[in-house]
Amino acid sequence: MKIGIAGVGGIGSNVALNLIRSGVSWIKIVDYDRVEPSNLNRQFYFADQVGMLKVEALSVNLLRIAPHVKVEAVARQIDAENCGRIFANCDLIVEGFDDQAEKKMLFETFAGHSIVVSASGIAGCDLATIRTRRLGNGYVVGDFTTDCARAPLFSHKVSTVANYMSEFILCQSGVLDG
Repeated sequence: MKIGIAGVGGIGSNVALNLIRSGVSWIKIVDYDRVEPSNLNRQFYFADQVGMLKVEALSVNLLRIAPHVKVEAVARQIDAENCGRIFANCDLIVEGFDDQAEKKMLFETFAGHSIVVSASGIAGCDLATIRTRRLGNGYVVGDFTTDCARAPLFSHKVSTVANYMSEFILCQSGVLDG
């Protein structure tokens, strides 16, 4: 199965890490942003990568774990015009956007023909309210209320949501046998 990741910040970079460490052999990562010092507390980047494009830094990090995997890195902003083309060769798309409008655009682009795994409510520190909901051909993980505009982002919650998303991708979608 070919997996695309739209946005490789806290959710996207941690899902990519989990998938590669679990044996996924092909992944497409798409983002236009650069690694910033404020990312280091919850994203799979290192201090010496500050200033690098996130897709370049993440490719390096993933290939250090599994040099044999195919990591297709695309440094581009995703919008309604190019989203379908960018992920046309992907069977499943992980949504890693911060913006609600971008999340909606991704779901609408792939409604009915590709599985989308998304996050909503990843801020704050409470893990007890994390759950999964199905929305058509998509699945959303989070607490559905705690937005990063109202609460800080902490590594333990971001990575827990990413872990739940990874579990769904690996076990429910048949990416790996067993």
